[in-house]
Amino acid sequence: MGKLNRSLLFLSVILILGIATGCAGNGSVDRFGGEKPNVSTPHELGQNGSGISGGENVTSGNPERPGPIRVRDDFGYEVVINKTPERIVSLAPSNTEILFALGLGDRVVGVTDYCNYPEEVKNKPKVGGYSTVNIERVLALNPDLVVAAYGNGKETVEILREYGLTVIALNPENLSDVMRDIELLGRATGEEENATRLVGMMEQRIGEVKKEALNLSFRPKVAHVLWHDPIWVSGRDTFIDELIEIAGGENAFHDLEGWKIVSIEDFLARNPDIIVVNSGTGMGGSKDILYEWAVRELGDVKAVREGRVYVIDADVISRPSYRLVYALEELSEIISEFSSSKSG
Repeated sequence: MGKLNRSLLFLSVILILGIATGCAGNGSVDRFGGEKPNVSTPHELGQNGSGISGGENVTSGNPERPGPIRVRDDFGYEVVINKTPERIVSLAPSNTEILFALGLGDRVVGVTDYCNYPEEVKNKPKVGGYSTVNIERVLALNPDLVVAAYGNGKETVEILREYGLTVIALNPENLSDVMRDIELLGRATGEEENATRLVGMMEQRIGEVKKEALNLSFRPKVAHVLWHDPIWVSGRDTFIDELIEIAGGENAFHDLEGWKIVSIEDFLARNPDIIVVNSGTGMGGSKDILYEWAVRELGDVKAVREGRVYVIDADVISRPSYRLVYALEELSEIISEFSSSKSG
């Protein structure tokens, strides 16, 4: 399946489930379904909310440029940036997370209704939903850079360009794409140094997980569930499939391409060792509806029988942001514990 078709399928999924918009998330939960304290860990937030290094004060530079900067975005457009952007509008939660991690929080003047990380973003002016961007609100903020996403819809991106706005549209599909887009935004905004450091952090953590995976005695079959009615799972050619593989597992639904609807019988046939579900209420119900559904409805599956159903923050595992490496580390810990239990 081509990149465009996979993106169209993913867009349909996020519109149904609220994956990338953040609707699925409902606070922070640990992988056993318990609530985490509402605090930022050192590797998540720098002193200014940069997300690059714990306790490190990352500043936002504004260098004088000798001439225009040219970058090519994920839509294939060559975007010309004539001066360092001072007023940035973000049209996706993942974009917002990256911009703040680059130290650009003070230059972000508008975000979507679903942008909720880091905490200070909640006070930024809103420009509508992820797939329902309010063009008038964007224009009213007079941005010199708009960072869009595929889920905004190509028509929205084209309209913004027709109004003369500078738009960079992102559509990362894997960790390499996320790191490339971080570097792209760093170059576009004059924050190349912070972008290099953020990518370096990701590469270091990915490398550490890969080393851990080399020591595993068993490679468990892992299923990732995004929603339960109908049951949506992550197949191959998704960034979640990539995370499972890097962490040392095998995606139980790797034979399916993209995000797919499956049945309980499909779960029984594959009988995964581990089930990972997104946190949150989704479209209604108790706090971790997917966890409770899996335990209740998949009782004959090995993962449920052995108590290996885990919850990961939906915003962390389902947004193509630098925080994917934190989901990767959680998966690595889960898989390592499984392998140790089998080898012991």
